[in-house]
Amino acid sequence: MNQVMGGLSLLATGPAPAASDAPLVGPVFFLLGLGVLVFPAVLLAVLALPALVDYRLTEKTIARWTQASVLGGLACGLAMLAWMLASGTRHVPLELGHWVALPQEHFHFHLKFVFDRLSVPMAILSFVLVGTIGAFAHQYLHREAGFRRFFVLYALFLLGMVSAVLAGTIEVLFVGWELVGLSSALLVAFFHERPSPVRNGLRVWSVYRVADAAFLLAAVALHHLTGEGEFSKLMGQGPWPLGEAAMTSTQALVVGLFLLVAAAGKSALLPFSGWLPRAMEGPTPSSAVFYGALSVHLGTFLLLRVSPVLDRSPLLGWIVVGLGGLSAGYGALLARVQPDVKSALAYASLTQVGIITAEIGLGLRYLALVHILGHACLRTLQLVRAPNWLHDRHTLENAVGGHLPSAAGRWPTRLPLRVQWALYRLGLDRGRLDALIDEWCVQPVLDLFRTFSLWERRWTDWLNGIPSGREERAGLPAVGVEEGA
Repeated sequence: MNQVMGGLSLLATGPAPAASDAPLVGPVFFLLGLGVLVFPAVLLAVLALPALVDYRLTEKTIARWTQASVLGGLACGLAMLAWMLASGTRHVPLELGHWVALPQEHFHFHLKFVFDRLSVPMAILSFVLVGTIGAFAHQYLHREAGFRRFFVLYALFLLGMVSAVLAGTIEVLFVGWELVGLSSALLVAFFHERPSPVRNGLRVWSVYRVADAAFLLAAVALHHLTGEGEFSKLMGQGPWPLGEAAMTSTQALVVGLFLLVAAAGKSALLPFSGWLPRAMEGPTPSSAVFYGALSVHLGTFLLLRVSPVLDRSPLLGWIVVGLGGLSAGYGALLARVQPDVKSALAYASLTQVGIITAEIGLGLRYLALVHILGHACLRTLQLVRAPNWLHDRHTLENAVGGHLPSAAGRWPTRLPLRVQWALYRLGLDRGRLDALIDEWCVQPVLDLFRTFSLWERRWTDWLNGIPSGREERAGLPAVGVEEGA
């Protein structure tokens, strides 16, 4: 085992960590942890590399590799959980070498993954749900033109999700975060023959860019404040969730707000909720496992991972509770007036994600984790079974000769009629969040850069001695946000 770890250290460019910084990991833990990470990477390589040499794998081959890789990763994850329970271990770090070391800048990048009470259940959940959806998608997308493309992005998502939930440093978490975002946006635009999926995919990607920028600012702030990117040093040495963040209340508030913006963008919390129904443009399998189960919970996972930061600032905790409560109420209102079942389930997911966020802000860490696990499984089942549910409901209505009673409850009918109509209009317009963001945020930026482009063209034309064209003298046409996308 020492030879294996020594070989990995030789590959690294930076100095080896001190013995106190890198606890020894037994050979069983090391091999099982490595298997959890290797199987998704092998699946991605097997599915993606043949496309580079224009070799087309058959659907049966893709299904077999997918099944074998997911089952292999799941087996390693379950064995890791069993071995941790048997040995009484609550925290297993897996070091794969220091790759970049800049002592003057107080920065070093190393591949570190952590198996603890938070990451192991999330990794097992990822394998279970991705494997279930993989088996479903093999039949659902049979003979679809983009069958192979779907499974390449599917493998990319699995690798990103497993890397993110097992990340031991904020840099590794960001890498997994990016892989999840990239695969999500590309699958929203999966049916690229039509303009609407492409436009909505770009919209999702633009919101993810805002979240990623906030995440990077938080990472930079953490490095400047503590000089570290490891969660074990940032959040304290105790096992999750018992650590204490090494920062003051004010520092925790600033860093926590950046992390909250990142989590809100990834989990579709207010004011970024508009991208969630747009994401339903993708195939039903990706909608189920991404926006009903795993990807939509990645923001709440981030808040759970950095929960000691929330404990350092009571104000930050109440902000998290308020944002979660508002998002839950917003999702519950909009879910009642959606004209299609996928959008209704999307906003129902937002309601539960908002409640989970409020639980995290109140300090109910284990309750939030159990809530994530249960909600992810339930929502995956609902999204996959939605067409059959509609068929069954219509069959029952035809049998009884009328509409079935609604399960929404009677409390909305007790409100004054004017309030009911106002709430209905608000829900039907989705709170005009997208329109307000376009008008006050997106459109001014587009106008500014459109003006810069006009000035640049006029300046280069003047330098070249060529007069500007008529369209440039008149100004560029005003293009809307959607058309510009």
